[in-house]
Amino acid sequence: MKLRADTGAPILLNQNDYALLKMLDIQAGWIGVAPPGKVEIDRSVTTGETVAAGGHTANILHTPGHTEGSICLYFPAEQKLIAGDTLFAGSIGRTDLPGGSMQKIMRSLHDTVLTLPDETVVIPGHGPLTTIGQERESNPFLIKE
Repeated sequence: MKLRADTGAPILLNQNDYALLKMLDIQAGWIGVAPPGKVEIDRSVTTGETVAAGGHTANILHTPGHTEGSICLYFPAEQKLIAGDTLFAGSIGRTDLPGGSMQKIMRSLHDTVLTLPDETVVIPGHGPLTTIGQERESNPFLIKE
């Protein structure tokens, strides 16, 4: 809410994560931070929608698995993917928290994320940048045997 107040940027969330939104105080306790207080969502987003900031437009990709409402933002003009906690360099997002599913994240990765061009730069939620091609070739979670 502080970021929205400072920038005017809307808060967007896939509706499948509304249950997690209701648990923010509990989640804050898990990692030892202060509860954030009430968070108001401006609208729900899902695959097929776009969002824009400045001169950049991103396609919303609903990628359930890390959570039910996980999304990635794909910027086709820039060939960049903000992957959040869906895909990392050499790894994938954890699936052991509420709403997580190994089966769903693998389906999201193979049916959605890996359909992007190899040159797509992946900006993960943590760690170094990578590319779709690099992950297709070397990520142990994604290599088909």
